Amino acid sequence: MEFSHYSVMLTECIDGLNINPNGIYVDCTAGGGGHSIEILKRLSDGKLISIDQDDNALEACRKRFAGYEKCSILVKNNFSNLEQVLNDLSIDDIDGVIMDLGVSSHQLDTAERGFSYNSDAELDMRMDPLSPFSAYNVVNEYSEQQLKEIIKEYGEERFAHLVARAIVNKRQSSPIKTTLELAEIVKGAIPTAAARKEAQHPAKRTFQAIRIEVNHELDVIKPAIDTAVSRLKPGGRIVIMTFHSLEDRLVKTSFNDYSQGCKCPKDFPICVCGNKPKIKIITKKPITASQRELNENSRSKCAKLRIAEKL
Repeated sequence: MEFSHYSVMLTECIDGLNINPNGIYVDCTAGGGGHSIEILKRLSDGKLISIDQDDNALEACRKRFAGYEKCSILVKNNFSNLEQVLNDLSIDDIDGVIMDLGVSSHQLDTAERGFSYNSDAELDMRMDPLSPFSAYNVVNEYSEQQLKEIIKEYGEERFAHLVARAIVNKRQSSPIKTTLELAEIVKGAIPTAAARKEAQHPAKRTFQAIRIEVNHELDVIKPAIDTAVSRLKPGGRIVIMTFHSLEDRLVKTSFNDYSQGCKCPKDFPICVCGNKPKIKIITKKPITASQRELNENSRSKCAKLRIAEKL
């Protein structure tokens, strides 16, 4: 299967890594290998560890990296396990980390993966196809309260209570099995006047929420950043691209925390915590896609890129 994925802000990401040809780098979300291959092109005696939990992505990378086998290490895992991956490879320090968060273009565009509200498929949304837990479980097994909470929190959907109620009412007669069935239920639950004002499909936020829940997408970000910061060499870079406000907020908060020094209460006359800044934030404001890129790929419009450097 052809693994197609547009690498958003590719030049900005690679420039942000400030690559040392002899360094060790980690692409935490290899996908189709767009970022990885550009890193490999810039290495001489360095190494690149490319991580993904999707077998299709890893197979695409394996083919794409032909000729770079000396520098390339492919690992099937979730990037939240970055520390385990580095330990297994007996790697202590790294020179750079890149994370391209969220779902890939390939996953969205492959109808049978069940990510899209525009194509009919079984409810799935698993980034790791071998995981036993899918969107079907969330939609058909979660209580109305649980559904409301995840749709409100992860989808930032103001009509979450109506969507959750509609899902529960529909599944009482028969299980909800497909993406288009779910999309129609959500569409019918959103008040008509509100839906008309939307520039996007009314099911977009609910699908995002369910996808995040299925893959624990927000839970994995902080552990990966913690490991990256602890393992980076001085001068090493961490480059993270997000595609919605929940992800970006987590990254911004983590960067801010690690860039702070003393955390003692303000009324303390002297510092007793001894905390020192661990990173320097390179991007005071996130980088966004250029107009040219937006014209080429509309999915770039939500992307935000943040970069930090280990002190």
